[in-house]
Amino acid sequence: MNAPSRLHAHLKGDAKYRHQRADRSLAILAWALGLTILFAGVEVVAGFLSNSLALISDAGHMVTDAASLGLALFAQLIAKRPPSSRYSFGFGRAEALAAFVNGLVMLAVVGWIVFEAVHRFAAPEPVQGGAVAGVAFVGLLVNVLVAWVLSKDRDSMNTRAALVHVLGDMLGSVAALAAGLVIYYTGWMQIDPLLSLVVSLLLLKSTFGILRESGHHLMEGVPAHIDYQQVGADLEAVEGVASVHDLHVWDMSPGEPALTGHVEVHDLSAWPKTLKAIRAMLREQHGIDHVTLQAEVAGRQGRPPDHD
Repeated sequence: MNAPSRLHAHLKGDAKYRHQRADRSLAILAWALGLTILFAGVEVVAGFLSNSLALISDAGHMVTDAASLGLALFAQLIAKRPPSSRYSFGFGRAEALAAFVNGLVMLAVVGWIVFEAVHRFAAPEPVQGGAVAGVAFVGLLVNVLVAWVLSKDRDSMNTRAALVHVLGDMLGSVAALAAGLVIYYTGWMQIDPLLSLVVSLLLLKSTFGILRESGHHLMEGVPAHIDYQQVGADLEAVEGVASVHDLHVWDMSPGEPALTGHVEVHDLSAWPKTLKAIRAMLREQHGIDHVTLQAEVAGRQGRPPDHD
């Protein structure tokens, strides 16, 4: 039996697809994780000591940020593993799975904050405005720094999911800072749950976007930038092609589309030339480089005689 490394090798003429994207920097996630953990502990303690829901919600975001960044870092490490005899496509899908889990965690956090905010509207609790404002300001600076670090890696769905958490923290820090200042100067306690509720609602849009994107990838949906119907029409427009069926387009890993299908041709002996034209068309017009097609004689029933 051939060794897995030989089976996974890409020969001349094969796709240039890489099962793991070497350009994703693990250092970016590691730095972001370190900065977040460093301040998360400080903000959690300060939030409970000052009895501020705005600060507690921001601290909660920081804790979930640390968890999401840790999960993202773990997913990146897993995704770098080479394909095996059991996982022939490699582990690139771990990135989408981590992003999906991060989205679910953020939904749970938002739900808890909304529940607490509604409760505090009915029964306001005393908040130490000065302490809240001071800690929130430092938290805002930390979040800006972490967001800047994560923005260096925009190609990764997983990093973008972690960035959503951090951007949510930035909003939370601004809200906590505003709440602290209002309470310190006016004593109006309802501003604390009010701003927490506003920030939580703003987070829902980004969170649903991450869930939709990662869920679509996990379900092997057609990449958003590819028109499935147009791909089929362009394939059938290639000289020598009679029709196309059993066509599938999906992302092997985020940003790496793949295509498989059956192509009925008029002249099987001309298949190498036809296949070359198909590959060039798919790469230039649709950005699809990982292509596996099976040739069949037009109108012939039964098992196809040749494949690529």
